[in-house]
Amino acid sequence: MESLENHFLIAMPDLHDSFFERTVTYICEHNEDGAMGLIINQPADVPLSRLLEQIEITVPGESALRRAPVYTGGPVGTDRGFVLHTPQDGWRSSLKLSNEIMVTTSKDILQAFGSAHAPENFILTLGYSGWDAGQLEEELANNSWLTIPAEADILFDTPSSERWQKAAEKLGIDIWQLAPGAGHA
Repeated sequence: MESLENHFLIAMPDLHDSFFERTVTYICEHNEDGAMGLIINQPADVPLSRLLEQIEITVPGESALRRAPVYTGGPVGTDRGFVLHTPQDGWRSSLKLSNEIMVTTSKDILQAFGSAHAPENFILTLGYSGWDAGQLEEELANNSWLTIPAEADILFDTPSSERWQKAAEKLGIDIWQLAPGAGHA
């Protein structure tokens, strides 16, 4: 089994799962026990500023954080936050996923948002997506997903509404041209 860690899963157009339809999921971990990832293109109904205020972190009135979205990372553990960000040391609970991407789950990174200590680029998700051993491989065999190596420009520089299509374009395809049941990369 080849690990899909640090890859994007791109939902096929005919994947009509109410949670994963037209999603791009960043795979944080993938091994013989299963996989864990974060959906990066489904903004939640709560802005980042409101979430921070709920945990008693003040957001200045003029801050860009007032408009920043929080993403729905998946249907599991929706009360847990995950911050995907550009590499930066010093957080209590971080894991380097690539030379361009880290994930942090500790509150100390949230306290730095809006300050000079914040990572250069970040997105916050609530919840995660999980697959049991063999489940993701079965979904790939059933043509539910396309896969590509993750790229920081899609994660941090592409508007969330364009990430699904832009990720597929990295494969040289127009996602809308794929017929139901088409193969996977």
